[in-house]
Amino acid sequence: MMFVPKEEIKDRIDRLRPLIKEASLEGAFFHYKIDYYYLSGTMQDGFLFVPLDGEATLFVKRELKRARRESPLQQVIPMESLEEIKPYVRGMKRIGLQLDVIPYNQVIKYKALLGDAQFVDVSPLTKALRKKKSPYEIRLMEKAAVISKKVYGKIPEILREGMREIELGGIMESHAKSLGHEGLLRMRSLNYEPYTWHILSGRTGSIVSQSDSPMGGLGLSPAFPVGASMKRIRMGEPILIDFGINYHGYHMDLTRMYAIGHMPEEFVRAYEVCKEIQYRVLDRALQGALASDLFRYSQQLADESGLGPYYLGYDHHKVNFLGHGIGIELSELPFLAPRHDYPIEEGMTFAIEPKMVFPGKGASGIENTVLMGKDGYRILSDADESITII
Repeated sequence: MMFVPKEEIKDRIDRLRPLIKEASLEGAFFHYKIDYYYLSGTMQDGFLFVPLDGEATLFVKRELKRARRESPLQQVIPMESLEEIKPYVRGMKRIGLQLDVIPYNQVIKYKALLGDAQFVDVSPLTKALRKKKSPYEIRLMEKAAVISKKVYGKIPEILREGMREIELGGIMESHAKSLGHEGLLRMRSLNYEPYTWHILSGRTGSIVSQSDSPMGGLGLSPAFPVGASMKRIRMGEPILIDFGINYHGYHMDLTRMYAIGHMPEEFVRAYEVCKEIQYRVLDRALQGALASDLFRYSQQLADESGLGPYYLGYDHHKVNFLGHGIGIELSELPFLAPRHDYPIEEGMTFAIEPKMVFPGKGASGIENTVLMGKDGYRILSDADESITII
C-alpha cells in the first residue's frame, strides 16, 4: 500500500500556516475527511488540529494503529471525549472550524467546550491550498488517467445494441476496479452523490435531473434519479459516456461520444463544435485570461456556431460553468464560471466540458482533464477524442 510521503504532508502544513496567520487565527480544526487526509495522510475516523505555532495533532477515534501507520505526523493520538482537546486550545480566542461541512450540533458542542472563543470558517483556506497540485499529486492523476484510457479502450469490445445503459456502466466499473479504480467519487456537497457511470444514450441525454450539469440522465429510480438507466441502447443514437476514475484518492474526469452503426449528423457537428470550443478556450487560458472571461468566451463561440441555444443545456436548464477543478475531489477550485475572476495558473488541474443538449433527442460533447503548465497545457485524459462508431 502506498502512503503520502512525509515531505508532502510537511509542505502542505507549512503552506497552511501562513493562511492561518493571515486569517488572524491561533489554530484551526479540520473535520472534513478529505481535508484532514490532505493534511495528515490518513482518512481514519478523527479530526486534525493545526496550531499557528507547534505540532499538528491528529485526534483519532478509530482506527489508531492504521492512522499511525498511514500518517507521517508525529502527534497521532487516541481520543474518546471532546474534552481531551482543551489542553491544546487553552487561552485561544480565535479558532478555525470548517463551518461549511461540520454539523451545527458539533459547533454547539465546541461553543460549550471553548466558551468565549470565536469560530471562523477555514474551509476557504484548504480550498485555496489545494488549488495547485504538487508533482506527487500530478503523478497520481496521471496513473488515474492510464486507468481511464484503458477503460474507455474497452468500450468497443463490450458495447452492443440492446444492452442497458446501466449494464454497460457495470461492466466498465468492474473493469476499472480490476485496474485500481477505487469506485467512489468524492465531492464537497450536502446532497449530491457523485457516481462513476454517467452513460446517456439517445433521449436520456436530454433528461435534466438534480445534478448541476447540462444533462442528468434518467437514473434507476426516484431514489437515484441520475446517470445510467434501464433504457436499452439502440443503433444510430448518440451515446455520451462520462466515466470518472479515482486512484489513491485522486480523480480523472473525461467524456467521449459513441454510436452503434452511425451517429446523426447534428450530433457529429455539435461534437466538433465542442472540441473547437475546448481548444480555443485553452489557448485563451494560456494568454492569462480570467476564468470568468473564459466561460463568457466559450458562450460567444457557441453563439457564433449557431448552437448557442443548446450550449451547456437548453432553456432554463443551462448551467453556469464550463469547467471545474479536479483533484482529491471531483469538483474543486478553479472553476471556469462567472464571478471566478482569477487566471488559470501553472499547477492547476481542471476538467473542461463543453456540451450541447438537444431537447428530446440527446446530448453531444467532450470533457478532458487538463494540467496547466508554465508555458502550455497538457491534456492528462489522453484517450482518443474521435467519435467511436461500433
